[in-house]
Amino acid sequence: MPRPLGELEDAVMTRVWKWNRPVTVREVLEDLQQERSIAYTTVMTVLDNLHQKGWVRREAEGRAYRYEAVSTRAAYSAALMNDAWSQSDNPAAALVAFFGMMSEEQRVALRDAVRIVQGPEPRAPEAAERPPAPEPSEENPAADGDGSGR
Repeated sequence: MPRPLGELEDAVMTRVWKWNRPVTVREVLEDLQQERSIAYTTVMTVLDNLHQKGWVRREAEGRAYRYEAVSTRAAYSAALMNDAWSQSDNPAAALVAFFGMMSEEQRVALRDAVRIVQGPEPRAPEAAERPPAPEPSEENPAADGDGSGR
């Protein structure tokens, strides 16, 4: 079961997810330093912890590592929601309460997601799927539509 990321872990993972490529400690550090004062060793420790927890994989590059997300932020969020929901003693009530907290935009996104998961709705039979009309003939003169047999 996923454990929610701490504030600094989330700040680091946000960059890894956003950039969607292998990143170095230095790259993450420089971006984080635009918002807060933080040490190189702190970012290195956070990325090492994230690696040990299975959130990122790493590959050696010279004396440093490049880190890459193991899964998407959407998958992480989904796992957290699933974990929270599965811990409820009344999952239906939890869903009703959760849906009640949603904005209209979130409810639209939810409806879209349900449509995607359920797949396309069965469509009504179209004219092309109906049996073909009989051809006019001498035995069946009404088949030409006007009853004249011509």
